[in-house]
Amino acid sequence: MCGIVGYVGDREAGEVLVKGLKRLEYRGYDSAGVAIMNGRMSIQKGKGKVVNLEKGIFANGLKGHIGIGHTRWATHGEPNDVNSHPHMSQSGNIAVVHNGIIENYTSLKKKLIERGRTFSSQTDTEIIAQLLEEIYTTSKDVTFEQAIQLTLKQIVGTYGLAIVNIEFPDKIFIARKGSPLLLGVGENEMFIASDASPIVEYTNKVVYLDDGEMAVVDKYSYEVKTIDDIALTKEVHELAISIDAIEKAGYPHFMLKEIFEQPRSIADCMRGRVNVKENTIQLGGIADVMEELVNAKRIVIAACGTSWHSGLVGEYLFEHLAKTPVEVEYASEFRYRDPLIGEGDVMLVISQSGETADTLAALREAKKRGAKVLGICNVVGSTISRETDAGVFTHAGPEIGVASTKAFTAQVVVLTMMALATGMKKGTISKKEAARYIKELSLIPDKVDQILKECDENIKKMASLFTYAPNFLYLGRSYNFPVALEGALKLKEISYIHAEGYPAAEMKHGPIALIDEMMPVVVIAATDHTNDKMISNIEEVRARKGRIISIMNSENSDVKDLSEFSISIPSTVDCFSPLLTVIPLQLLSYYIAVNRGCNVDQPRNLAKSVTVE
Repeated sequence: MCGIVGYVGDREAGEVLVKGLKRLEYRGYDSAGVAIMNGRMSIQKGKGKVVNLEKGIFANGLKGHIGIGHTRWATHGEPNDVNSHPHMSQSGNIAVVHNGIIENYTSLKKKLIERGRTFSSQTDTEIIAQLLEEIYTTSKDVTFEQAIQLTLKQIVGTYGLAIVNIEFPDKIFIARKGSPLLLGVGENEMFIASDASPIVEYTNKVVYLDDGEMAVVDKYSYEVKTIDDIALTKEVHELAISIDAIEKAGYPHFMLKEIFEQPRSIADCMRGRVNVKENTIQLGGIADVMEELVNAKRIVIAACGTSWHSGLVGEYLFEHLAKTPVEVEYASEFRYRDPLIGEGDVMLVISQSGETADTLAALREAKKRGAKVLGICNVVGSTISRETDAGVFTHAGPEIGVASTKAFTAQVVVLTMMALATGMKKGTISKKEAARYIKELSLIPDKVDQILKECDENIKKMASLFTYAPNFLYLGRSYNFPVALEGALKLKEISYIHAEGYPAAEMKHGPIALIDEMMPVVVIAATDHTNDKMISNIEEVRARKGRIISIMNSENSDVKDLSEFSISIPSTVDCFSPLLTVIPLQLLSYYIAVNRGCNVDQPRNLAKSVTVE
């Protein structure tokens, strides 16, 4: 869940590492550190921001052309200077940075203490450095590479690792199991990172490590092998992102930039796939498995967080447009309940990063049981994109803000296209209906742009009135129930205000007890076929003096008259409305969080890519 960066070449390693760690700040972290070798091992680390680390490196004159760096998101041991990475072996010769969790660290630590080793931190990571040194120094005729392999075979859990040893002053050793790691190939220099953002400034050539693989890297070359010492030849991939895509471009926060990028990201997601003239949907990534999707007994969608909410929208879409039964699962629960899934079922996994640990576990469990597994993700070369049978990329571009915005709308667009394509193939929607849907889908980017231009200032002013509300309630029906969940999640994530999303009719079964004149209630009333019912729910809130903020179609005067505040959006067909209704909720959360002085792009305790269970 944290970030790794490494460098070996002719540049000053400290400068490359710090710049890389700043690029990785979006992933979420509580401490940072580096190890730089220059005839000796120099460590600079501590709790707090990378900018503090940078000052320490400069003040202490850390120089060298090889090093590893890390931003930590605490799992074992509280965030403090001692628990921050890198972690050292007892001799100080070996330094390790690690993403993941070592599940058997307690038993390993006990054995190492019995052998006379002393530990300075509460982390599971220090076990790796200590065990590695124990094996390397006490085993006869074992090379350092072999010692790493033997260490990795003893530990249970997940890891992305970068290791340096003062005995090998020109080499970095890396390994991966369950936590992403890639190698950037430059001209007489090599880069290591958790994702492409620290690398793209220097090279567009990358090698992705798969689970159970390791590499030995110097500035001229790299050698990849399995931890069973089988040599591998890896494909070199070309990165599709640019340095401009990971800059703020004048916006105060990445989140606001990414909210305003949605007209383009939605259009990019549809480009080359939605053909209005010919009334077709072409999804090349799943063309070879389209028959399995069409003939699926049912579709099981597995995801986490915001992606789970997009999956809920997908359930409505597939069942309405393709008449295929759908179940939506929390990926984190899926494999722990002996799921009934197998041949004839299609699992659809959704993840922005393509590295979400729980979603990967669900994917592997479904494949093991014989289901066809398809993926929706944003990152080309990610583990989910490589392990699924087929899939569709969202092409939303890099999403740096921890609170997902454009990834959600892109995922919903992909689900819409998949459901439409399946329905057209099955004959569950007519050609005339398909033409209407495709035409309306093509208009969504312009309608999102209209919302952003017309509603931004109004929402900013409204947000100032609710900045210090202690609670929020979000209500939606049908396609917009998942949007109510997503709106509540956004507010919780970045403003730390307690919020709940509910199906509007369920308000009477509990949440109505919370409503008084201090409770803002956000009502999403942009689904025509449930409008009369939603008006009844609004009346119930009004009767208890709740403060109503409505998201509604521009012509819906009945809802507007009942609302204290209203945000008008363009009309669309009901099943596409989540692509419009979510935009004002993203803006409302953003402006409330800014007013409260919150760190919008790096909310406390959260990480962008959750790569541990």
